[in-house]
Amino acid sequence: MNNRQSLKSLLQNKDFILMQFGLTVSRIGTFMQDVAVNWQLYQLTKSPISLGIVSLAKFLPVLICSFFAGIVADTFNRKKVIFLVETIAILNSSILAYLTFTGKITPLLIYIFVGLDAGLYSFESPARQAMGPTIVKKEDYPLAVNIMNIFYQSTQFVGPALSGFVIAFWEVKTVYVVNALSFAAVLVALVFMNPLPKNTKRPNFSLKEIGEGLKFVFKTPLIASSMYIDFFAQFFGSSLTLLPIFAVKILKLGPAAMGFLYAAPAVGAIIAGMIFPFFSKIKERGKLLFGGILLYGVSIVFFGLSKNFYLSLILLALSGAGDVVSVIIRNVIRQLNTPDYIRGRMTAVNMAFYTGGPQLGEVEAGFTANLLGTPYSVAIGGLATIAVTLLIAKKTPQLLYYKDKGVD
Repeated sequence: MNNRQSLKSLLQNKDFILMQFGLTVSRIGTFMQDVAVNWQLYQLTKSPISLGIVSLAKFLPVLICSFFAGIVADTFNRKKVIFLVETIAILNSSILAYLTFTGKITPLLIYIFVGLDAGLYSFESPARQAMGPTIVKKEDYPLAVNIMNIFYQSTQFVGPALSGFVIAFWEVKTVYVVNALSFAAVLVALVFMNPLPKNTKRPNFSLKEIGEGLKFVFKTPLIASSMYIDFFAQFFGSSLTLLPIFAVKILKLGPAAMGFLYAAPAVGAIIAGMIFPFFSKIKERGKLLFGGILLYGVSIVFFGLSKNFYLSLILLALSGAGDVVSVIIRNVIRQLNTPDYIRGRMTAVNMAFYTGGPQLGEVEAGFTANLLGTPYSVAIGGLATIAVTLLIAKKTPQLLYYKDKGVD
């Protein structure tokens, strides 16, 4: 089936459209809040270390919960899991808004509520991602992943850019209110979606079944290696948590410009995502994956050294373009090479990798920036990304030479 036929099929898929609508609205609010949290923390502490700690607060709950989140996604109704998580998330953001409105907010409270959000996400993500291949035909799935990434990156552009203006004109507290309201879109989408097909090999909720998920991932070299490169590239290359410092101290600008810095990688990712289907005839998907990550690393190096706002925007956009190419290929490899009965557990293990990489990387970036200065911290991270990518390419030829079997 070609891309035109797949696109027609997806446009007729009510569940796919509903889910994308709900997620798009919700993610705009989520990315608005991510920017607001970093801005508020920097205003309260004036410390790059505090920005690193918020990333640690996001990662630890994911690391702990991911062991159970996968088996939850494989055992229980995935729609109901997402519905419950989104409902609790509304309450969580509402409390954060209240504390900011009343002036009772502190860095410690921000860390706590950011951690709660991360814990909720750790249950939502495996259920949602595992649900994808069950509501989309297998032959449509590669294009669906590309479309989902375009929508995702669009929210990463709109959310941060909008957040910068909202903070500038209506302050941080308004962002938290908007985020709380945005979760309702997912609830509406879930209500109108069709029932999911039953999992014919539903596992028992046990430590043994959790272990089966880990065993599957690490005994499948193609999937495991795609997770390793995801983790290390994001660990060394992550720099978004330091953007308030770039905006204020290096570029001498305010929150609106900071919003555009946060949004720039998404612009590059959107453009790359729109172009990607035109490369559908390229069989060497593994080499394309590694090429995307190398572009990401090189862009991060030069961004760290840039002192020009517009050049910084271009470099961040290039980093987003390189990253999204590898993301699309990795997602297709994982989902289509994993049976449905264990897909939630595989996704949960992957979540620990792709969440741990950037979050721990931002912790490292915060502390390194405190020691060496922000520009050198980011540039060195970009160089390390290039080095580790070349090393993994050498050590994992099954990923480097991976070919798309569906390409004629």
